[in-house]
Amino acid sequence: MTTHTVAPPAGAPAPSRPRRAARVRRRPTLTVYTALVLVWLLLPIAVMILFGFNDTGSRVNFTWQGFTLDWYRHLFAIPNLTSALVNSLTIALIVAVVATLLGTPIGLALGRYRFRGRGSVDLLLFAAIAAPEIALGAALLSLLIVLGVPRGYWTVVLAHVAFCIPYVAITVRARMAGHDPTLEEAARDLGAGPWTAFRLVTLPTLLPGVVSGALLCFVLSVDDYIITSFNAGRTVTFPLWVYSASRTGVPPQVNVMGTLIFVGGLIIAGANVLFSRRRAV
Repeated sequence: MTTHTVAPPAGAPAPSRPRRAARVRRRPTLTVYTALVLVWLLLPIAVMILFGFNDTGSRVNFTWQGFTLDWYRHLFAIPNLTSALVNSLTIALIVAVVATLLGTPIGLALGRYRFRGRGSVDLLLFAAIAAPEIALGAALLSLLIVLGVPRGYWTVVLAHVAFCIPYVAITVRARMAGHDPTLEEAARDLGAGPWTAFRLVTLPTLLPGVVSGALLCFVLSVDDYIITSFNAGRTVTFPLWVYSASRTGVPPQVNVMGTLIFVGGLIIAGANVLFSRRRAV
């Protein structure tokens, strides 16, 4: 069968071509604003990194006096500072593990099931995040005093776990929202038991959220000052040591340790992003 093409009548307008997507106009005001915000956020970090190389001869490290690598060579020259850093890192590691183990089932239950009291649990989690740290610290301190528990290393761990659990639960719950339950049902239909289906299907889907929650707990624990100051007793963490030293002068080793913590956080965050992308492919 022959196909004939019908020509448009004379004088009729030519068919319009599809328009190309309009280019987004550059807005210099928005660009300048974004750049200023980034500079404002990164400037303190840049100053910290810079003064880690300051060739100062005293504890006062506020005036640039020259470049040196001596503070990296003598990073652990102040025993009390080293002990405080070790306390912060070990507490953060314990808190990340415990809070992740306790918060992951909560996030899984909130994201998967409908049950009575679910709204109250949601409200409690968000209230714990929104509450001022000074209120949480004072409340935990009052509880420890009433129970007669002496404050120290493990009370700091307990306090950090208490305020980190909601972050893990909400992160895992958000990840659970994108989980396809039919995949687990298919695994069950193929003969997998409940634990096997969870381990091979559900857990790999939740793993990026679990890792993100654990990293968030680690960072929040290392960074915390207010809640720690209420419940530390004689235990000194890195933030507590820096604050007490700021009255007489912060040594350059503090800047070096802060720089190393910042770089380590960037490496871990970048590794987490790459891990998540590889799993998504």
